[in-house]
Parts: sequence; structure tokens; C-alpha cells
Amino acid sequence: MTGRRRLSIALILGSLSAFGPMSIDLYLPALPVLAREFAVEDSSVQLTLTACLAGLALGQLLSGPYSDALGRRRPLLIGLALYTLASIGCALAPSATVLTGMRLVQGLAGAAGLVIARAVVRDLFEGLELARFLSLLMLISGIAPIVAPLIGSQLLRLFPWQGLFAALAAYGLVLLIACAFFLPESLAPGDRHTGGLSATLAVMGGLLTDRRFVGYALTTGLIFAAMFSYISGSPFVLQQNYGFSPTLFGVAFGVNAFGIALFGQLNRVLLSRWAPRRMLLAGLVIALAGGVGLLVAVLADLGLPVVLTSLFAVVASVGLVLPNATAMALGGLPSQAGSASALLGVLQFLLGAIAAPLVGITGDGSAVPMAVLMCGLTVAGLLCFVVLTRGRVD
Repeated sequence: MTGRRRLSIALILGSLSAFGPMSIDLYLPALPVLAREFAVEDSSVQLTLTACLAGLALGQLLSGPYSDALGRRRPLLIGLALYTLASIGCALAPSATVLTGMRLVQGLAGAAGLVIARAVVRDLFEGLELARFLSLLMLISGIAPIVAPLIGSQLLRLFPWQGLFAALAAYGLVLLIACAFFLPESLAPGDRHTGGLSATLAVMGGLLTDRRFVGYALTTGLIFAAMFSYISGSPFVLQQNYGFSPTLFGVAFGVNAFGIALFGQLNRVLLSRWAPRRMLLAGLVIALAGGVGLLVAVLADLGLPVVLTSLFAVVASVGLVLPNATAMALGGLPSQAGSASALLGVLQFLLGAIAAPLVGITGDGSAVPMAVLMCGLTVAGLLCFVVLTRGRVD
């Protein structure tokens, strides 16, 4: 593959991988606005986030296996078209209940981009090159959580909240056109699975009995859930507790998201010296330090600098955890990349969907639930890695 071709594929796949952060982060500054607009509690608005996360999780169960059976392009193009239409539906939602339903549909459709992007990478690369290319995608897709809340906060100054979902519709449409014309099919007909639902269930059942795969999947899923606890809770904690404006919140959120891209590129460089497993362990230790630091800072009222530093550590660690855990989970599964990628995504977004509304459980905007969740999830992620993947050589 030429360098130019590699870059074009990386740009498209990185943009597809950004469906999650774009769908979630762009409207984060508007969460308090939506609560006032629809006259509902904060937890009700956070359910729109949960619905999108649940859709992103469950949709991968459909898109992944279908891409193993039909090839990558057809399910991807259908998903992108539906995502564009669902985003328009979100912009037209008359109530929080309708918006929650449309966000579920939006997540279900957008899941195709996430799962098929990983599957295409596995089709094209393997081994250490797989981990390195995933780190390259982290740089590209990492731009989304940096710029999305900033764009969202600026759009809110110019347009009502509906403009945010119009922007997402445009994003889906541009990617639909790009994939239709510039992304070739990566799964040869002879490598596709045509055994139907029973074969798909058998493949997934086999993956769930693989201790190595489950260990890495749970590890990355729990760290993702810690990040989604931050995504759901930080708009209220930073804006209501610490007095951040929507614009200042967007800047703070962008700094933390930059940490993901920064650590992802650091990982890409250091993989020439250290194995993916060691880099994964480093990421988990950083996440744990941030989680514990955040809980101590909130309970002992150590102030905003310690809170922001701890949040940065947890969020940035994703740049080390995600590419290495994904590469090791998919590394031995060349003919099951779609199904395996789907299960990885399901665990990530399902755990995130469960964690997201819990940060507002007290109903008073307190930072304690977010801190407790983030700390507990980072501890659990490290424990899963140590217990379930021990004795494995990767």
C-alpha cells in the first residue's frame, strides 16, 4: 500500500471511528440547555446520552456479523444513510422523550462506522502493524472529541440546539459520499461467512468462552465506561459546580481529548521498543492513578487543579489502552474480525450506557458520583487485565 493510499484510508477510517465522539461530544455543552428547553431533570437529558450509547453498542451486534457475511461496504453505506436521516429526526424532536428515541436510532445506525472501521483495519493489517495503524486512527479520530465540544459551544451561540444535530447530519452525509467513492471493499468473497444467524451466534459464543478475548474486551470496556462517566458528568460538574461557561467547558474538554491523541501517538512511537501488552499496562496504571486522584480530590476538596489533572490522566489513558487492547483482542481472529469487533464495541458502549446516567443519581450536580464511578471502573479494568489475561503471551 502506497503512503498516499494509506493516508486516504486512514482519514476515512479515522472519521468513521469518530462517530462515537462526534455523536456524543458535539452536544455536550447543550445538555443544561436541553434540560431547560424541555423542562426536565438533568437525569432525563442524560438519558439521551444513554440512548445513543446503547444504540452504538447494540448496533454493532448487527453491523459486525453482517459485514462478515456481506462484505464491508454494503452494511457501512446503509448505516451512514440511516445515521444522516436519524440526525435530522433528532433536530426535529419536539420533546426529550422523542429525542431519546431518535438518539437510539442514531446510535444504532452510527455503530456501522465504528465496527466496520475496526474490521477493515484487521482485514488490511496484522501484528505490530495492526497496533500501529490503530494508533494512527487514534490521532485522526482523536481530533473529534477535541473539536466537537468547541464546535458545539460555538454553534450554540449562533443557532438553537437543533443546529447541533443538523451538523451531525452533514457529517454523516459527507462520510457517505466519501465511502461510496473512495473506500474499496476489503473482505474478499471467499473470506465471507454465509452460515446465517446460527453461524453468527456460534462465532460469538466461541469468542465469549475465550478468556484471552474476554479479558482484553472487559479491560477496554471498563476504561471506556470510566471515560463515559466523565463525558456524562463533566458538563454539569464543571459548569454548575466550578462555574465554567459552555465555551470554557469546551476548551477543558478539548484539552482532555487532546490527551487521547497525544498518548495514542506516544504509543505508536514506543511500540518499536515495548510490546503492546506492556503499553496497555502503562495505560491502565495511569488511568488508576487518575481515578484515585479524582476521588481523593473531590472528597477532600483539594481544588480544581487537582480535579482537572486527575480527569486528564483518566481520559488520556484511553490513547494507550484502546489500540493495544484492541490489537491483542483481534490479533488471533483474522476470519472473525467483524464479529469480534462488534463484541468489543458492545462491551465498550454498553458499559458506558450503564455508567452515564449514574453520575447524576444524586440529582444535585455533585461531583462525588462521577468520582466514585471513575475510580471504581479504573480499578476494575486493571483487575480484569491482571486476572483474565495472565499467562498469555502477546
